[in-house]
Amino acid sequence: MNIDFKHIQSAHCENGVTTNLLRFHGYDFITEPLAFGLGSGLFYIHIPFISISNGPAVSFRTMPGAIFKRTCKSLGIPVEHKKFSDAAKAKQYLDNQIEIGNPVGCQVGVFNLTYFPVEYRFHFNAHNLIVYGKDGDSYSISDPVMETVTSLTEEELQRVRFAKGAFAPKGHVYYPVNIPKPNIELLRKGIVKGIKRNTRDMLYVPGGIAGVKGIKFTANQIRKWPTKLGDRRAALYMGQIIRMQEEIGTGGGGFRFIYAAFLEQAAQHLQMDKLMHSSDDFTRAGDLWRAAAVEMAGVYKNRLVGQEAYDKIADMLVEISETEKMAFTKLSKIKF
Repeated sequence: MNIDFKHIQSAHCENGVTTNLLRFHGYDFITEPLAFGLGSGLFYIHIPFISISNGPAVSFRTMPGAIFKRTCKSLGIPVEHKKFSDAAKAKQYLDNQIEIGNPVGCQVGVFNLTYFPVEYRFHFNAHNLIVYGKDGDSYSISDPVMETVTSLTEEELQRVRFAKGAFAPKGHVYYPVNIPKPNIELLRKGIVKGIKRNTRDMLYVPGGIAGVKGIKFTANQIRKWPTKLGDRRAALYMGQIIRMQEEIGTGGGGFRFIYAAFLEQAAQHLQMDKLMHSSDDFTRAGDLWRAAAVEMAGVYKNRLVGQEAYDKIADMLVEISETEKMAFTKLSKIKF
């Protein structure tokens, strides 16, 4: 059975799953930027005591799953989440949802996604896609980061749904339930709440490894890497940041551009021109992240060497931290 499902490509997987599922249920006004902003998706954290693929654990977005939960909550939409210890029960549950015509979001591991280019497959278990149909042994897949729909066999889907390691999905499925009629007033309130929550998370999160302070923490670490790690390992660490920034769901620069687009759309829904000016601030932050990624790539590919190269990148991250601090501080002073 295949559900009449419209696939819309997005820059980031969870944004896309959220947007596509809600639009399937009649929320035609939802866009990827709105989902990202309602979900307060913009974030930064560098966790020094965790390693991912033998490199630094950095993230440019909020915790996996939060965007979907927060967006639906803002719109008054209940959600259902299920995880499983038994793969056979997970498969049966998914098949039942498809049978009743309900597309569902699934958390999966990237490493064994057969339709991904080989260079994008590594051990990362917080990718999101939608399963919307089944024909024999083949599941119909809407992966928002892909241009068109695709498919996975039963065996392939089970493998990625039960990938091992950090953030193991455990067959996680999620979807909206008891969907109310779209309410534009709830959207407006959700926009304001999303902005305030994101401002709090980036400016006032405790500790020194998250928010704008976390970006400076990474800058300080980068300065130490050549001496502490040696040239080869330091370059590999730099490559890890590039991967987390630019390849996993758009990462640093891309998320800032999405947030800028959210503020533009928020300005229209709330009739507040001040938000348009804030949008420009986040576009600048995105540009700075992209420029930093170019420098990092130079180090990773051994075109740029020595302490000076690392110091330059660290200085760029300090500038990014100050830029985002200024942008969120301006947002915090807007009276809604």
